[in-house]
Amino acid sequence: MDEALLEAFRSTTYHVCLDTVRWAVIRVDLPLPAPLAAAVGAQAWAFITAWNPQARRRPPAENEAAQRELLASLEQQAGVRVYPAIGVGTSGWSEPSLFVTGVDVAALDQLTRAHGQLAYVHGEAGGHATLRVLD
Repeated sequence: MDEALLEAFRSTTYHVCLDTVRWAVIRVDLPLPAPLAAAVGAQAWAFITAWNPQARRRPPAENEAAQRELLASLEQQAGVRVYPAIGVGTSGWSEPSLFVTGVDVAALDQLTRAHGQLAYVHGEAGGHATLRVLD
């Protein structure tokens, strides 16, 4: 991944819908905001998407179908909780996403690779948000 794209991932704001009126914002290298940390508890978490694999735009219908597949895969796993989310870049780029708890890194790597993603944001309870770059 080139430096410009890496910087775009790092500077993105990752918005998570906590309920019908409250949103929390995740930033790479910072701890989770208190309301989101409370929702996560002691679990691992991740901010993932199936939109625009390899950071290349594709038609909305294809993105929506891939996102439904990703959501279905997550919902099959016991103990997983999913929140609607959206990543918003400084250039205006945005992607509907999912904030998930209760999925280990190996499973997250597999899911995101299956959907052609280059990276995702994740963390452990009480830790900082980390950008996980996939090869």
